[in-house]
Order: sequence, then C-alpha cells, then structure tokens
Amino acid sequence: MNEQSSEQKMDKLNQVTTDVGDSSTDQAFLNRLRQNIDAVDCEIHTLINDRAKLAQQVATVKKNHVASSTTTASKANNNPIFYRPEREAQVLKAVMARNTGPIADEKMARLFREIMSVCLDLEAPQRIAFLGPVGTFTHAAALKHFGKAADTLPLTTITDVFREVEAGTAMYGVVPVENSSEGVVNHTLDGFLSSTLKIIGEVELPIHQNFLVAEHTKLDGLSRIYSHQQSLAQCRHWLDVNYPNIERVAVSSNGEAARRLKNEWHSAAIAGDVAAAEYNLHKLYSNIEDNPSNTTRFLIIGHESIAPSGQDKTSIVVSASDKAGALIEILKPLSAHGVSMTSIETRPERPNKWAYVFFIDMDGHIQDSNVSAAIADIRPLVKDVRILGSYPKAVL
Repeated sequence: MNEQSSEQKMDKLNQVTTDVGDSSTDQAFLNRLRQNIDAVDCEIHTLINDRAKLAQQVATVKKNHVASSTTTASKANNNPIFYRPEREAQVLKAVMARNTGPIADEKMARLFREIMSVCLDLEAPQRIAFLGPVGTFTHAAALKHFGKAADTLPLTTITDVFREVEAGTAMYGVVPVENSSEGVVNHTLDGFLSSTLKIIGEVELPIHQNFLVAEHTKLDGLSRIYSHQQSLAQCRHWLDVNYPNIERVAVSSNGEAARRLKNEWHSAAIAGDVAAAEYNLHKLYSNIEDNPSNTTRFLIIGHESIAPSGQDKTSIVVSASDKAGALIEILKPLSAHGVSMTSIETRPERPNKWAYVFFIDMDGHIQDSNVSAAIADIRPLVKDVRILGSYPKAVL
C-alpha cells in the first residue's frame, strides 16, 4: 500500500476546503469534511499507539539494564527511573516550537502532556503525593504537571507529602512554595530543612476562582460561602460588591469547601476548576478573583538529580555565618560569575536561636560552569551550602 506524504495529505484536505463552491449542497460538503476528519482520527489513533509501543520498549530497556547489574546491592540502589523531567520539558518545548496552529502553542502542549502521561503510565504507574484534599489548587498543579493518568495521593499536610515521598510510598510530591499575591509558603521551605529530598521540577498555575453551587442549591436562599481564607481574601472586592451580606466561612481548603455543598442547599463555595469537576458543581460565576494575574508556584520533590534541560533553575539553602554583611558576601559570587538570582527567602535555622538560613533560586543548572563556580565561591564564606536541586523551568 502506497503511503502519502504529510504534504500530500494536507493538499488533499485543503482541496476539500477550496471545493466548497463546487458542492451541490452544504450537507454533501459537510459529509466530505467529516470523512476527512475520520481519516485523520484513524491516523492519529495509530500514531498514538505507535508512540505508546516505543515507550514500552524504553521501559524494557531500563528494566533490563537494572536486571543486568552484577550485585544485589547495585540492583536495590539502581531502580530504573521512568520519569525524566528534563526530557519531558524538552519534548513540550519542541511541541510548541514546531506548532503552526490554528491550535495555540500551550493548548497543543497540553494535548501532548496527556499523551505523555498515558505513555508513562504504561512504562510504570507514577504515584504522586500532593497537599490535599482532592480539588485543591495543588491537585490541579499535580494534574497539570504529570497529566491525568498519574495516580494522585491527597495528603493532609505538607509534612505528610515530604514523609510519603521519603518513605517511597509516593514516587514524587507536589507542594506549593509561593503565591504572587500572598508570598512564600513557609511550611514548604521548612520541609527542606529536615529532609534530604530534592527539587526536580516546578509548576506555575494561574489561580482562577469560581463561584460554585450544587444542583440542589437554592440561589434565593444563599446564606453561607465556604472557601480557604486566602481565596476569600483574593475575592474580597467581588464578594463585597455581589454578596456583601452573606456569611463567609473559612475552611481548610477549597476542596473541602466544594465538598461541603453536597449536603447543604443554602451554601456556595469558591474554588477552582478541578474542584468544580470533582464534586460535580456548577460555576455560577467564573474568574472572580480581584487580581487576574494571581499565580502560585509549586515544587515537584523527589530523590534523584536531574540532568540539564537547556532552560533550568538551581535552588540552594545557605546557612550563613552570624556576622555583619553575611548576606552581601553570599550574593557577591553570584554577581561575579554572571548568575541571575530569581528569588531569596529567609527562615529561622532551628533549633539555633537568632540564626537564619537563606533559600536562593537562580537561573541555570549546577552543571553550568558559572553556577558551579559561584556556589564553590560561596562555600568558604558560610557555615553550609546545600543544593536543593537543579530542574527545568516551568514549561506550561
């Protein structure tokens, strides 16, 4: 059977469009378009399965490599790593670079994200711990980064997420680290002070709040609005204008707010899209946040070190000496080696009294000569430097 080139196929599809004036009826033309869509769908179907088979072959190679290890100890300590964040970042960036439309670059990348998620699940199911419950923005970040094929595990606290990944119950974890409106999440930074886990990726999630109701909600009887205290604060002006006299009840999470509507006819909730879908709620109003550019950054935590992707960040934690000008000394090597610092945060160095550590994010990978040189110059100036990880910058 002769195979057509992609150019020939596109010429054929374009011919259908240009022939619209020659069609005897609109219905005949519509039928021809649908036939071509069916043909393209068949080709897409075949190619997705071809990709999945290649992913299975990759998994086999990785497993055979571990099986061929010469000692039991090396096998135990050299489990195959199926999820490679640097590789996925490169694939997604390539998808957007070669995209010609009409689908927007990011939407096209999200389609590929889900294909990659399903293929990774064929290689080895990935269990992802996240700060729960189901329906939170951290849940949304986990799905955005790993795709919907991932097995997600909601946990009660950030400490629980660190603990489950350390224990190996979950392969990776997703935790919030900073919000563009509310600032840094201290519990996450403190988690690194008592953990050996590394940062292996990041997710940036625009925070869009929705006003949600259930099917049985009586809108003329609304008396209570549930949400997390930060979400209530982020929607304060909208609530003051639209529902100034209704009680606002802060709960542990937006997922919990959405869950409560199941048994209450007089309540509404403020939460994101994932919560609306998870609890089958109706979005009475969308994007009600006062700041439409509000964004939260999440970290992916795991055990392994990540190879360069080409566009990376490096995060370190520095235990500074207790002396005047300590911070200035830390920052000078970054400037001297042309390393761009993207953020710095300070936390108490427990249990020491009046001692502090600095969390620093910078552009570049630890394998980049300027980054490694800057960190080497910092080391003799401080009590300790720990590299939390080098990882790809958020792509989606």
